[in-house]
Amino acid sequence: MTLALCIIPALVFPGTSQTMILIYALASYLALGALAGTLAGLLGIGGGLIIVPVLIFTFGLQGINPEIIPHLAVGTSLATIVFTSVSSIRSHHKHRAVRWDLFRPMTLGIVAGALIGAWTASLLSGRALELVIGVFVMLVGLKMFFEVVPEPGRDVPGSAGLGVAGGGIGWVSAIFGIGGGTLTVPFLSWCNVRMQQAVGTSAACGLPIAVAGALGNIWTGWQDPALPELSAGFIYLPALIGIILTSVLFACVGANLAHRLNARLLKRTFSIMLLLVGLRFFLS
Repeated sequence: MTLALCIIPALVFPGTSQTMILIYALASYLALGALAGTLAGLLGIGGGLIIVPVLIFTFGLQGINPEIIPHLAVGTSLATIVFTSVSSIRSHHKHRAVRWDLFRPMTLGIVAGALIGAWTASLLSGRALELVIGVFVMLVGLKMFFEVVPEPGRDVPGSAGLGVAGGGIGWVSAIFGIGGGTLTVPFLSWCNVRMQQAVGTSAACGLPIAVAGALGNIWTGWQDPALPELSAGFIYLPALIGIILTSVLFACVGANLAHRLNARLLKRTFSIMLLLVGLRFFLS
């Protein structure tokens, strides 16, 4: 649906004006926010896994310079997570599912890692970043399809160990434009943290990842001559606004649907979609 909003007018009306293309793009951002919010609430996954690939395709249809498209998608995704993570943290905190004693020592590492991750991504060419995103999306798809869950294997490390783990999680998350749940939840589960608390603490960790990653992308992309108008570094403001307007609302819709639909079947279906999206990056 999201891609169709941009593809259909371009095919049917090849002479579509830039104004109309922007209108259709804004509509696609609203639809993307709704989709990301619904799937996040329905499947418990971070919106970045959906937002980054769809933005890469949408920015391509808008005619944005291919060399910065992946960077712009990653930076914009991280900026959306700044807003969406706040409501998620409040909800988990209300249910006492956030282990603040783990969050605090991880935060310093997360911030440092996310800033370095944004810088690392800026060193990659557009094509190279697109390929590594494709690999990551496919790995997540395989993990979800085969339901790979690490068995609890050790106790929670000390502050230094949590800081190092946070650094690694922040670094990887900032490169791929995700909130870190794909990495934080398995790590905490491996450390014998109860699943509800692992998810809640992961949601809290998503905020410093997003803030540091977004600021890093503003800094690394600020002077890039290829940036489209209405950009703040590698953050495209129309996409940011459109996505956050609908994602928070539809996260509640997804959460309600989760109690009515077959979550296992939906995860399998979504995992296949991720595999196809990742493959598409290699074939483009």
